[in-house]
Amino acid sequence: MKITVNEAQAGVRLDKLLLEVMPTLGRAGAKRLFEAGKVRLHEGGGERGRRVAKGDVARAGDVVSVELDPTSVSGGALPDAEAALTVVFETSQVVILDKPAGQPTAPLEPGERGTLANALVARYPECAGIGFSTREPGLCHRLDTETSGLVLAARTREAFEVLTGAIKEERLDKRYLLVCAAKDLPETGTIEIPLAPHPKDRRRVYPCVHPRDVERYSPRPAHTTYKKLSERGEWALVEARAGKASRHQIRAHFAAIEHPLAGDTLYGGESVPGLARHALHASRITWSGDAKVPAFTASSPLPGDIAAIVGEEGG
Repeated sequence: MKITVNEAQAGVRLDKLLLEVMPTLGRAGAKRLFEAGKVRLHEGGGERGRRVAKGDVARAGDVVSVELDPTSVSGGALPDAEAALTVVFETSQVVILDKPAGQPTAPLEPGERGTLANALVARYPECAGIGFSTREPGLCHRLDTETSGLVLAARTREAFEVLTGAIKEERLDKRYLLVCAAKDLPETGTIEIPLAPHPKDRRRVYPCVHPRDVERYSPRPAHTTYKKLSERGEWALVEARAGKASRHQIRAHFAAIEHPLAGDTLYGGESVPGLARHALHASRITWSGDAKVPAFTASSPLPGDIAAIVGEEGG
């Protein structure tokens, strides 16, 4: 697909331009296209284009080319009553789900079933008209496929707007339990390393530790705080907090400070017998409440495969 930028569109952020042309794409869908390098800018309509970020702008006469897959413009989550769905908290406005490791949060392929989103719309069909895109009905945030734990969904548009705004402003308290390399890990800490899409490996994000990387890759700010709860042998059980928790944030942050998560081989973590994924679990969500959405809290115990590494009792 190609978009020739006119005078009215000149200077508009490219992600907003895509959404103007393809409103069904959704913000999350547009974000994935940019992160995957599928949006290119052809200055002056030239044949050769360059990869661009969603915050870039174009001039009149430039051409934006977009490599689309079928799910970018259609293919919302289909109801699937057979997909796993564990509800830990429910009101007329919100529902909090406990996602097992191995279950994708939302579908990526047309007609895909078995994801959390498929299960959600089967039981709560009102969520289908809410969310960042039709593939993410009601979902206020996502978890990696191999990350287990709590996912917050909204059942009303008002609740979705309130809670996604709270996540963006880091007013929603989201906590995670993880197991990482223990040696020399401080009892508490703050990690503030901006993150960018990895320039060579689309599976990963890139922690921009050096100033030249910040200048080169224009990363997003990322803030993670943590406290060590216990140690067993070479491993530490840690509680982390990350308000926005962008893609792979906690995994990349702990790898960047040389304490990769157990089982997280993508980021340099060691394989652990009995653990078939990275040791990360979304354990708690707390909202203090406002005039529109009352306060709530929910928790999920540490799964047995992670608990076994540090001698804890699993849920």
